[in-house]
Amino acid sequence: MAVSAKTTQIPHSPHLPNPQFPKTHKLEAIGFSHKLQTHLISYRKTQEITVCSTSSVSTQNPNSDLKKLCRHGNLEQALKLLDSMQEVQVKVDEDAYVALVRLCEWKRTHEEGARVYSYISNSTTLLSVRLGNALLSMFVRFGNLVDAWYVFGRMGERDVFSWNVLVGGYAKAGFFDEALNLYHRMLWVGIVPDIYTFPCVLRTCGGVPDLARGREIHLHVIRFGFESDVDVVNALITMYVKCGALGTARKLFDKMPRRDRISWNAMISGYFENGEFLEGLKLFLMMRESSIYPDLMTMTSLVSACELLGDDKLGREIHGYVLRTEFAEDVSVCNSLIQMYSIIGHFTEAEKVFSRMEYKDVVSWTSMISCYGNNALPDKAVETYRMMEREGIMPDEITIACVLSACACLGNLDMGMKLHELAYRTGYISYVIVANTLIDMYSKCKCVDKALEVFHGIPSKNVISWSSIILGLRTNNRCFEALIFFRQMKLRLKPNSVTLVSVLSACARIGALMCGKEIHAHALRTGVAFDGHLPNALLDLYVRCGRMGPAWNQFNYNKKDVAAWNILLTGYAQRGQGKQAVELFHSMVESGLDPDEITFISLLCACSRSGMVSEGLEYFRSMKLEYFITPNLKHYACVVDLLGRDGQLDNAHEFIQKMPINPDPAIWGALLNACMINKKVELGELAAEQIFKMDTESVGYYVLMCNLYADSGKWEEVALVRKMMRKRGLTVDPGCSWVEVKGKVHAFLSGDNLHPQFKEINAVMDGFYEKMRSAGVKEPETRPTGEFEASKAEIFCGHSERLAVAFGLINTAPGMPIWVTKNLYMCQSCHSTIKFISKVVRREISVRDTEKFHHFKDGSCTCGDEGYWRNSDK
Repeated sequence: MAVSAKTTQIPHSPHLPNPQFPKTHKLEAIGFSHKLQTHLISYRKTQEITVCSTSSVSTQNPNSDLKKLCRHGNLEQALKLLDSMQEVQVKVDEDAYVALVRLCEWKRTHEEGARVYSYISNSTTLLSVRLGNALLSMFVRFGNLVDAWYVFGRMGERDVFSWNVLVGGYAKAGFFDEALNLYHRMLWVGIVPDIYTFPCVLRTCGGVPDLARGREIHLHVIRFGFESDVDVVNALITMYVKCGALGTARKLFDKMPRRDRISWNAMISGYFENGEFLEGLKLFLMMRESSIYPDLMTMTSLVSACELLGDDKLGREIHGYVLRTEFAEDVSVCNSLIQMYSIIGHFTEAEKVFSRMEYKDVVSWTSMISCYGNNALPDKAVETYRMMEREGIMPDEITIACVLSACACLGNLDMGMKLHELAYRTGYISYVIVANTLIDMYSKCKCVDKALEVFHGIPSKNVISWSSIILGLRTNNRCFEALIFFRQMKLRLKPNSVTLVSVLSACARIGALMCGKEIHAHALRTGVAFDGHLPNALLDLYVRCGRMGPAWNQFNYNKKDVAAWNILLTGYAQRGQGKQAVELFHSMVESGLDPDEITFISLLCACSRSGMVSEGLEYFRSMKLEYFITPNLKHYACVVDLLGRDGQLDNAHEFIQKMPINPDPAIWGALLNACMINKKVELGELAAEQIFKMDTESVGYYVLMCNLYADSGKWEEVALVRKMMRKRGLTVDPGCSWVEVKGKVHAFLSGDNLHPQFKEINAVMDGFYEKMRSAGVKEPETRPTGEFEASKAEIFCGHSERLAVAFGLINTAPGMPIWVTKNLYMCQSCHSTIKFISKVVRREISVRDTEKFHHFKDGSCTCGDEGYWRNSDK
């Protein structure tokens, strides 16, 4: 082999000098072979040349040796030889490059393929058809469309294979418009398509879907004479079913002189995908009558159809058919069966399929975990994951997401954090589905700051990411932040109905009516106002904000389902309007709707807060007798509250003792609340004793005990309870009130002295206190003077609603109503103060606390002064 007349430099090696060949000297083959072998020994070390020699490689013809290494699949040694040839400036011929590229493609070695391409780029400007096609095929197989496009542009000539590969690559990657444009450019330059062109192009039309373009390609198929080719017709059928043109697809199918299994599968799955389950099943029976044996795709399509149809009986029949065939052992079919039974709701059948599987892959385990999650069995989902770990099966991103969902339901923070660590270690944290379920898990486990951490780490947040964090903030009582995140989301993405439901719930929580109205308007503009749960979320907003007029408009304008009636009933219950609640209940029954469990909870609460004891007891009895609803613990708690509020504490205690089910802390809590109202310390202590046997972590019960002792003047006991709370690390949420002024929500914490208008607010309140003294009204205590001297109101109320009311008075026009929402109960002191303020300023002031609505007007309140501090004379 000859070498060019220039000096050939060999890289310096510590074992060899750095020789230079004369410019005019021509190496003979044997002499060159000796030099190259000497260089390889010194530069690549003895072990490398030994591998080459064991592969029977001769160094007399490096290009021949390179091709031989490629034929034997020895990519590593082939690349080492290529490097050496480049270093000594030996020209690599096209056949050797093609062999190398094809080997890189076959072995799916991305980095090595890029390395070979760099050598090719340095050695030539224009690529031949053969070498260009090899590179195109490799880059498309790797999904590297950028380099594929550059290769395509550097090809001096292109054949139909070149165009087919690139069109197919774009179609497979989902760039359907680009693929169609390439196809039309191919026709424009005069390339005649072949049988491989049309399946690629038709896939793009089905993927868009674009029926008009699909029909155009169909005309091209006829024009170029491929209408009888089975593969092309199969592609046409698939395109038409993807575009929803089942009639046209069926005509093509019926006219086929010869059908293969792909033809049948395309038509059967097409019927199933378009919801024509019966026609798909009929065609499957015709397939069997035609002696065409179903394959794996046929069976998975059948099982998936049963899943979508939700037909229990049909699913079992298909399962029976599977058991009579060899597909009973196929992992993918068994996985489909597990998924089918999961959706239908027969998790026991899914367990049987799972247990009989000899080999289970990660999809099998994930399907079973998902099955338990879908059927409200999160504990079994977690246990199945632990079994999967013991079997040594590595989870994928779907597995982690499913287990995280189960942890969220269980509140299993420890397992959730371990999965978070695993996702981080394996790189699955980059999958948005994993990050979204982590947000949900941390939110439900009351670790919303960790949820925010995960959220901020997502590079490409989708609608679910934003919806999850907004809901998480809402469920953790950080509604103010939820509204801020919603405004940020609108700058980046279009919220869906699920997002709007979450943010409306936050608005309802803090009484942000104007913000809620803006969302209502947005929902109407974007056409989602009637989607899913959004109509009822809007209804709930208006009810919670005390706007019963707009609430009734929303109620009458939308579909009246049971949930809508329940929301209105709850609204009347919160206002203590028992008679209106009873009338609404009868209207609901007369409309033909059957009440559910929640209906009776709202109805019993309304009766309880309105003193309608006999009516409430009658509705409780009618639940099972007339409406066939078995009372649950919440209903029993409502009856205890009903009797207790009326002062029938002995009857309430007796009712608990005769319950057919064991009472939970909430039932004893209802009795404790009644004892607090009626100052019955001894019975209250008995109730508290029962509560703390079952629950020592709920701070609300400690608050009730403090209130009971404080009302009875037992300040030493108050101190003991508070000491116990501190010892157990229990804290009461600080009093917080929200007021909406000019469409903006303002929050006030107890003792807030950081507000910009703090001095003005204090001055306004001092003025009212002075007027109260002048009018002979006892001035309220604004700060506790000592733990034993403070009333229960001073301990747990915080008086934040006074600050909110004063702020509203300062920043709104005279005569404008003021609406305040509070996260705790309103104390008697605040109630008396705001009553007085409403009389002085002649304004309507509404305060919604956790117990009920208080509408103050002209010095009186709609609650009739029947707060939880009432019944002092009993």
